[in-house]
Amino acid sequence: MEAAVVDAGSKLLKAGPAIPDQAPSMIIPTQMKRMLEDGSSADNSMFEDVTIDPVVRGFIRDWDAMEDLLHHVLYTGLGWEVGNEGQILFTDPLGTPKAVREQLVQLLFETFNVSGFYASEQAVLSLYAVGRISGCTVDIGHGKIDIAPVLEGAVQHIASRRFEIGGIDLTKLLAQELGKSNPMVNFSFSDVEKLKEQFSCCAEDELAYDRTLKSCETEEHTLPDGQVIRIGRERFTVGEALFQPSILGLEAHGIVEQLVRSISTVSSENQKQLLENTVLCGGTTSMTGFEDRFQKEASLCSSAIRPSLVKFMFAASRIYAREFDSVLSMGGRCNSC
Repeated sequence: MEAAVVDAGSKLLKAGPAIPDQAPSMIIPTQMKRMLEDGSSADNSMFEDVTIDPVVRGFIRDWDAMEDLLHHVLYTGLGWEVGNEGQILFTDPLGTPKAVREQLVQLLFETFNVSGFYASEQAVLSLYAVGRISGCTVDIGHGKIDIAPVLEGAVQHIASRRFEIGGIDLTKLLAQELGKSNPMVNFSFSDVEKLKEQFSCCAEDELAYDRTLKSCETEEHTLPDGQVIRIGRERFTVGEALFQPSILGLEAHGIVEQLVRSISTVSSENQKQLLENTVLCGGTTSMTGFEDRFQKEASLCSSAIRPSLVKFMFAASRIYAREFDSVLSMGGRCNSC
């Protein structure tokens, strides 16, 4: 039996056998619906819309729900047999607390009887995926941003940075902005999430963004319930928030400056190597215009450290999004008992 690889993100869980150059065989929402004791859905009951998030901001928060989710993934999704469990590789987000890792090990060995377990940091695996052992990853996830310099396969934790903002915060920002320009429209969170994935983009630079605030063409879009909205400059605000966190009400530097500051704390002989092997990952990095804006900001950064080459790896977010939608349309969301 091939070892299983599990990447449990805040929005999506990806899992599959450890086979080289093969996409995850299972991509499902991490969020779960509560089930009634008789096994029926809680919809249209006093528990309507009660959902459970086993993973919050990258870390496991609800262990009972996580156990249910893993049981579904391993035995139903990947075809494990009770009494003949295999080995498992789990991905670790940056800064995973020791207590969380220990509890995960206990769960997998005592509840799932795995024959072997290994946890590897996401930053290292992202570099391996593009054939490198040294570099710097910028991982923009659903609930967090991790910036991690990696040298010879080892994360430089002192230089790493973690921010508890991510795609979910950008979705909330877009909802606020659309609410201002479309005050008569009622948005669901899932509607805004889809609008973000479809329309959000990055301006060429800060000056270009300022121009969009003054003059920007709008587009009409019909929501699934028939409501019509107009969307214009709001789509640029989503991307700009990554480069100007003040838009989110945060007193912090933009993502490129955070990258440069992180690498600046590493020994000088390694800084050029890290900058020349910067890897972007996470669905948000596939936003229209993000690559060009990141390249431009990195090249024009006021720091003395200037990248001569930046390499990119984009998560297959659009494929994941299609899988996500198909799972929901078939009623296949994992449910917690």
